[in-house]
Amino acid sequence: MIETEQRERSASTTAARLTRLAGWSLIAIAALHTAVFIPQAPWGDWIDGSLRSAEADMESVAVFWALPGGIVVPGALAGALLIRSAGLGTRFGLGVSLALAAWVSACLWLIGPSGFMFLYVTAGLLAAAAVADRRRR
Repeated sequence: MIETEQRERSASTTAARLTRLAGWSLIAIAALHTAVFIPQAPWGDWIDGSLRSAEADMESVAVFWALPGGIVVPGALAGALLIRSAGLGTRFGLGVSLALAAWVSACLWLIGPSGFMFLYVTAGLLAAAAVADRRRR
């Protein structure tokens, strides 16, 4: 088998900057989400085991899924990954932003206007990065 060197083109500086901004927007959304819901969190009840014993009321369960069990941690980690990837010059295709926008749209259709709308900023930044990178070719 003959090995040939394949060189992958890294993202343009504009695309990398927009991807980095998309990452920071995800981290900001996770932080804002936490700031909104953390006053409602019954941490003591959760630590005492109310979620495991099925003694938790529906509001407690909903707040759990809004904070540590929800989008906050994966969103912040995805934001950090985008920032790191931008630094490495990784390219993200338009499909990533379209998939994110479709997911946000589905969530908004289910629950109505909410903080999910902020994720359109992230999707828009990723779409702009993909377009900027495509124009560079």
